[in-house]
Parts: sequence; structure tokens; C-alpha cells
Amino acid sequence: MASATGIPDVNNLRGTGEDEPLLGRRGDASQQDGTSLLWNLYLGTAAVAQAGIWVLAAIVWGSIFSHDLIFMSAHPLLNSAGLLLVVQAALVLQPTHTPEQKRAGTIAHAIFHFFGVSALTSGLVIIEINKARSGHRAEFASAHARLGLIFYILIYAQVFVGFTQYWVQSIYGGEEKAKKIWKYHRVGGYITATLGLATVCAATWTTYVVNVLSTQKWAVILASVITLVGVVPRIKLQKLGLRRDGENSEGRIRLDL
Repeated sequence: MASATGIPDVNNLRGTGEDEPLLGRRGDASQQDGTSLLWNLYLGTAAVAQAGIWVLAAIVWGSIFSHDLIFMSAHPLLNSAGLLLVVQAALVLQPTHTPEQKRAGTIAHAIFHFFGVSALTSGLVIIEINKARSGHRAEFASAHARLGLIFYILIYAQVFVGFTQYWVQSIYGGEEKAKKIWKYHRVGGYITATLGLATVCAATWTTYVVNVLSTQKWAVILASVITLVGVVPRIKLQKLGLRRDGENSEGRIRLDL
């Protein structure tokens, strides 16, 4: 809609509603009406996140395929692919703000997670079978193993809460009560994704990676940081129960309970 001066309404161009990102101006990370949902994967700083997560996956896959493949090789291949899909799940949903966009975004979010968590689960099965075959008993001896355990617990919890709060809202006492925990699900998602990246970084200190793959620690850490640099600025304050005081983007952030 144009204003009385004939200048197009900026809010309509950028998107309205839940359109205030953690960093930047209102609408900077909002899906515009009529645009493809796939564009959300590259909107705003998503391009930075894409660069980070694809480089991270390329580092892992390159390290694996530059050596002889063994049964255990499937573990990092599947886990890196799963984490890449989990990041896509976040990116595709972040910019949505209208009911129609949220509905389509949620379905795409669920599809990405289905394949991502399936890959991650397969990676978990592979490493457990490998441990059983080799007689390895040092369970959770490394930081990678401990972080991985926490990551798997959190992501399965996220899947359960995400699925039930949208499709089985009756277990929470109805739609309104289910909506009240959405912001905690979103916070949990960002924590889980960050932990997943940290788990990959910790893998570069494991015996297999150090002695066999020789993957560069700095490259993995840098790619992980770049991924977060792309994801974090697009976080919507209102979706987390936060908002800025004042009209400008420099106002104080407060929590709405």
C-alpha cells in the first residue's frame, strides 16, 4: 500500500508482524508476501549461514573421502549431513510472520528435520555398532562423546515438543496453552544447533581425527562460527518473547512473560 505521499509503505515491502530481528532493522529478515519459501534459505544473513554450514560439511566429507573408507566413516558423513539439514530447518522458518507463511514454513521445517534427524540417528547407530564390534568400552571419555550425548538428548526432545505442540496440542491442554511453550522450543532449538556445531568442533580432538584424518581444527571452528553468525542475527525477538523498548533498534531488550 502506498502512503499519502505516494511512497510505498516500507513495512509492506519488508513484511510486518513478527519482523524484528535480533540484529538489524524491522523487516530485514522477514519473508515478503508472494515470495517462495525457498528464498528464506538465503534471505538476509542466511547466505552467511549457508556458506558456513556447507563449508563445514565439505571439510568433513573431504577429510573422509581423502582416506580409505571404513565402517566408521559413515558416522561423520551422516552426522554432518544431518546437521546441515537441521540448519536448513531453522533458516526456512525464521523469516515467516503471517499465518500462511508460518503454516508452510512449519511443514518445510518438519520435513528438513525428519531427514536431518534420520541422518543423525543413523550416525548414532553406526558409532554404537562400531564400538560394539571393536570392544571399545571407554564410553563418553572424550568431550566429543559427552557433547554428542547431550546433543542427541536435546534434539530428540526438540522433535517431540515441536511435533506435539503443533499437531497434538491436546496433550498440552489446547492450542493456546501449546502456543505458550513455542518460545521455549525456539530457544531450545538454537541451543541445540549450537551444541551440534560444538560437537563437530570437539571431534577434531578425537584420536581418529587427529591420527587418521588430520582435519584442521581452525577450519572446522571457523566454519561453525560463520554458520552462527548467519543464523543468530535473524532470530526474531517477538518469537522468543522479547522486544525492544523504544521505537529504534537501539532500545533495551526486555522479556515479555
